[in-house]
Amino acid sequence: MSVQERVNKILLENLDVSESDLTPDAHLRSTLGATSVDVVEILAALENEFGMEVSNEEIQDLRTVGDIVKFIEARVAP
Repeated sequence: MSVQERVNKILLENLDVSESDLTPDAHLRSTLGATSVDVVEILAALENEFGMEVSNEEIQDLRTVGDIVKFIEARVAP
């Protein structure tokens, strides 16, 4: 399963969206309707899924689905 597929799975489990909504430029808050609580839960699930930690500074840069995928791909070995 690719990073994109794994990220999409987590987003689908945590947000009331369809897979077609999960485009690389889809903004977590304005496009997908994620609340602050949703974002915290999504980040916890991503950290667990990929065995990594995301700092508070890094969280600020993760605004879109594409941002999340690129961030993870840059830090997780294939």
